[in-house]
Amino acid sequence: MNATAEQIHSETGKTPLVELRDISIAFGGIKAVDHASVDLYPGEVVGLLGHNGAGKSTLIKILSGAYPRDGGQIMINGEEAVINNPRDAKAYGIETIYQTLALADNVDAAANLFLGRELLTPWGTLDDAAMEAAARKVMGRLNPNFRRFKEPVKALSGGQRQSVAIARAILFNARILIMDEPTAALGPQETAQVGELIKQLKKEGIGIFLISHDIHDVFDLADRVTVMKNGQVVGHAKTTDVTKDEVLGMIILGKCPPGATPGPGAARL
Repeated sequence: MNATAEQIHSETGKTPLVELRDISIAFGGIKAVDHASVDLYPGEVVGLLGHNGAGKSTLIKILSGAYPRDGGQIMINGEEAVINNPRDAKAYGIETIYQTLALADNVDAAANLFLGRELLTPWGTLDDAAMEAAARKVMGRLNPNFRRFKEPVKALSGGQRQSVAIARAILFNARILIMDEPTAALGPQETAQVGELIKQLKKEGIGIFLISHDIHDVFDLADRVTVMKNGQVVGHAKTTDVTKDEVLGMIILGKCPPGATPGPGAARL
């Protein structure tokens, strides 16, 4: 039987960045998430897969503070976390990058990075020079080829816009990123660019939950996958231990292959 992710990582002495333990939430008596558990380690990408309504987005919204959970625990760096709203989540270094990116199209990269948290001069005016310098520094870490600092973000490509959204998250020391369909509607070149961004984040020890409908994307970017169905976890697997067809079987049939660790939602064979 395959070791669980926790057992694998415990051998290296690592503590999970995040542990979601037995998380449950119901809406109108319907269990959207039913005793779901998933973990994430430093420098790791965990892909969350499942059909629409499987519970993956709801589970992540509990971590991001958008929904209050009915039951279960959230552990951050081995200690129980109190997350009741998005501000609490940000205080734990959790940032969410939604598919829409939530960028202000009419202003430049620096203005987007500091949106709502602008730097001011001693005279109370916007410190544009300091914000641009900080933007150049963080973008230099992420995407050294980015040069379009003076242009409104609506003029940028999809991959460059994704760079700005990621830079905004890590500028304020995020350690845990939730990425919702980060390559949706991007072409092959831009998708590859986002892949390079994710590799850079991993090198810095940032953990990423990747929500995607694209199984090819997930296999390209994720170290492990967690599959959900009907609000429950079907199973967890390292992407090197399972095939795409086997993961499709987990998504569609709830069937756990030999290379995966079954969860409570796995089909009884």
